[in-house]
Amino acid sequence: MARRTVPILKHLLNNSPSSSSSSPLNPNLLKSWSRSVTYMPRPGDGAPRPVTLIPGDGIGPLVTGAVEQVMEAMHAPVYFERYEVHGDMKKVPEEVLDSIRKNKVCLKGGLMTPVGGGVSSLNMQLRKELDLYASLVNCFNLPGLPTRHQNVDIVVIRENTEGEYSGLEHEVVPGVVESLKVITKFCSERIAKYAFEYAYLNNRKKVTAVHKANIMKLADGLFLESCREVATKYPGINYSEIIVDNCCMQLVSKPEQFDVMVTPNLYGNLVANTAAGIAGGTGVMPGGNVGADHAVFEQGASAGNVGNEKLVQQKSANPVALLLSSAMMLRHLQFPSFADRLETAVKRVISEGKYRTKDLGGKSTTQEVTDAIIAALE
Repeated sequence: MARRTVPILKHLLNNSPSSSSSSPLNPNLLKSWSRSVTYMPRPGDGAPRPVTLIPGDGIGPLVTGAVEQVMEAMHAPVYFERYEVHGDMKKVPEEVLDSIRKNKVCLKGGLMTPVGGGVSSLNMQLRKELDLYASLVNCFNLPGLPTRHQNVDIVVIRENTEGEYSGLEHEVVPGVVESLKVITKFCSERIAKYAFEYAYLNNRKKVTAVHKANIMKLADGLFLESCREVATKYPGINYSEIIVDNCCMQLVSKPEQFDVMVTPNLYGNLVANTAAGIAGGTGVMPGGNVGADHAVFEQGASAGNVGNEKLVQQKSANPVALLLSSAMMLRHLQFPSFADRLETAVKRVISEGKYRTKDLGGKSTTQEVTDAIIAALE
């Protein structure tokens, strides 16, 4: 029986309408076999999963509303528990934290942080309360969207819990303020491990550590030392280091040289927003924050567009970044086919170019882009 199988297969392939005389295994035929046959869900994996939803401030309700519509149209196995949180609150309400702890996953619109004054950032509170120690922003070229540089596909992985950005500062005496930069071996090692593990699991070839150890020899020196130690455990991944000011210059001149970048807290915020601007803007860059037990997905880079009142009034905020972040969330929840469908629909709409918001050179509203993406779902 086995001997007869091979000639029968050859006959079927050679006489297929789509077959080519030059090759019995026609590329078009192989292309049609695109479904994965290796994913085997466990019993119960298809049960709907609760996700905490924080619409946030400014454009947040617009773009989170787009995600809700798309998820409903896809019949995605998630449902949202909505909570109102705003950047001018003194702290994140306890019931919101309890919901995220229970659900393990949150989708969040932007929260505005007042400049100056005594109000601390709720974004930072969330990261510290839930120990979301790793921030990930994926900056890449979208097909059909013209940018100055091509072949950009950068993942910025940023330590989220310490360093200058954590806001440890006080007034020593009137007119003298001290801001503390705390770097620990523990936090530096775990972010380095996460970066190399991410590279390993996603077939990435290079990890670059961003630092300023030529000046901050102890603090950034400790960060580099931790990265070097972890790098020895991943011999198949190239490891390099770059000073943060040179990194910014290289990003705007030759961004395609970077793959995965691992950074301390403050540098990562600057590098991620720079990389986002190079690859198409903050409106199309997905991201998330993850810890050992919880994950919060949000727009990868904000660069001040959260509180853009003009976008809110015109209802023309770009929903693409949060939609792609929600695709990351679906993969995190082990729903890969739903994530693939969503990403494919988003890329198709961007590539066709008919429906784009103003930041991408179009005139469409948030709702028009959302409707186009829903129509493109397969």
